[in-house]
Amino acid sequence: QVQLVESGGGLVQAGGSLRLSCAASGRTFSRYTMAWFRQAPGKERDFVAAIRWTADTTYYAEPVKGRFTISRDNAKSTAYLQMNSLKPEDTAVYYCAAHEYYSFTSTYVPRSGDFGSWGQGTQVTVSS
Repeated sequence: QVQLVESGGGLVQAGGSLRLSCAASGRTFSRYTMAWFRQAPGKERDFVAAIRWTADTTYYAEPVKGRFTISRDNAKSTAYLQMNSLKPEDTAVYYCAAHEYYSFTSTYVPRSGDFGSWGQGTQVTVSS
């Protein structure tokens, strides 16, 4: 499995922006579909965004479409989540996840159980 370390979380006012990073090590990064999930207190871990290992396909959860952008830099073995126009309801712990050659379609929302590697999470707090 690949090892993942998230960074970039913090406290931001509503309407602000943050960029999360997920640094991977241990395996060939370019083989892995990368994803972001988030978990608010007392709630389940929800899918946020994913990018295919080929970097040519992305998929977003409805609540973040048009505001968040997932990307990857295979040369740096790093995935990113650019979050703009943040809302208080975006407050959660954000987790990076990876799975080798994981394919997704627009008709299936990825689940946390689909991914075998996880980071430790980074807190994002959006104040109103």
